[in-house]
Amino acid sequence: MPSETVHIPTEDGSADAFAAFPEGAGRHPGVLMYMDGFGIRPVLREMALELAGHGYYVLVPNIFYRQGPAPVIELPEYIGAEARSEVLSRVMPLIKAHTRERALSDADAYLRFLSARPEVAAGPVAVTGYCIGGLLALRTAVAHPGQVAALAAFHAPVSADGFGVFGKLRARVHFGHAEGDLTPEALGELNRALDAAGLDHTSEIYPGTVHGFTMSDTDAFDPAGLERHWERLLGLLSDTLSGS
Repeated sequence: MPSETVHIPTEDGSADAFAAFPEGAGRHPGVLMYMDGFGIRPVLREMALELAGHGYYVLVPNIFYRQGPAPVIELPEYIGAEARSEVLSRVMPLIKAHTRERALSDADAYLRFLSARPEVAAGPVAVTGYCIGGLLALRTAVAHPGQVAALAAFHAPVSADGFGVFGKLRARVHFGHAEGDLTPEALGELNRALDAAGLDHTSEIYPGTVHGFTMSDTDAFDPAGLERHWERLLGLLSDTLSGS
């Protein structure tokens, strides 16, 4: 599957990003995939390539580009319990520095980039993300209701901005929650808010999972959770993006 590193002009410079897309000529529906807090690394590239293999142009921006190109911090091949605390101590300052204002400004640039790519089909795109990337996907969909047809977020703090933002969404939504992140009571409150906003949505706890369950290079990985994620994500994209 073809891939390349691209550079996206932003208000604060140039964001590097990993792009993956199908073989051959033609235009393909665009998917903006936001990384988790550990950044662009082999597992994220593999996931982007997997998604591209289903007929999508997938863009994975380095949201920490202001601090340098990916990888912004060096990571072990496997992020287990012994490494997690030290890795998080380096990652958390980067996440805190990525303010809402920066995130929204960057989202504008990422969507402009997708709309200008000759490989990307005209029309709405999808946004998806993992952990903090799921929150960024939500913020992007809220800020660009006319451009985002589908929103998927996995083990993400989707309630961080409050339920009021749901009323600004026009996308079809899937939230895949880790069992360790959300109680059934909290899920019920969240889903009632999605219902009240009149959204076409699914929002569910993935059984037996903990935060980060999609990432195969961490000790949070759950193979069944990852497979369920692919089923939900691919179904959502197939139903919402023209030409997919």
